[in-house]
Amino acid sequence: MDKKPRLLTTLDTVTLILFAVATAMVFFYAPIERVMGAVQKVFYFHVAAGWVGMVSFFIAAVAGILYLIKKDSKWDIVGYSAVEIGIIFTLINIVTGAIWARPIWNAWWTWDPRLTTATIMELLYIAYIMLRQGVDDPDRRNRFGAVYAIIGFISVPLTFFSIRIFRTIHPVVIGGSDPSAVGAFDMTPKMLQTLLFSILVFSILFVDLMWHRIRLGWFASKVEELKLQIQD
Repeated sequence: MDKKPRLLTTLDTVTLILFAVATAMVFFYAPIERVMGAVQKVFYFHVAAGWVGMVSFFIAAVAGILYLIKKDSKWDIVGYSAVEIGIIFTLINIVTGAIWARPIWNAWWTWDPRLTTATIMELLYIAYIMLRQGVDDPDRRNRFGAVYAIIGFISVPLTFFSIRIFRTIHPVVIGGSDPSAVGAFDMTPKMLQTLLFSILVFSILFVDLMWHRIRLGWFASKVEELKLQIQD
């Protein structure tokens, strides 16, 4: 078995340190929002997690295209890894959003366009994971995964632009917000700095997790190849 790269170990350490710094900035550097109070601080993790989720699904779509072109199984591993990570971060985004919504909207959940499209997006990619399990042939499974990841990506821009297309109570974080949005606020310089740093740290965390997951996927593919050789 390949040893863990030294660079990956370094990246693990750097990621932990940066995450600790980001958390400290959220709770001690960024000011408390005047109207919403302390619950507003969850938004730094909420937005950063949503960003990583969408980037993950974008990478899965790109990996799907590259697999269909090159027929190289490494792109299937990249795509599958990205989808798994995207599902986790999108779930974090939805859960933290509910935590924010309870005191602001007086409800854990409402069928707002953003929440609805985000849920559909999450369920589509969960279905991707489940449906792949029903395909035994590796080549067919890889082709299915590639096509599904490409088509499923349609849900990502739909989710992102939903609060800009439809009338919604969900605030737009960057750019103008619907006047009727409940919970909209203007960011101070310290808030914006904390948000951007949190997005950067979550992006680095994504790279770290992807590296780990791709290595795991590579080992799993080797095990599957050995099983097929034994069966033959």
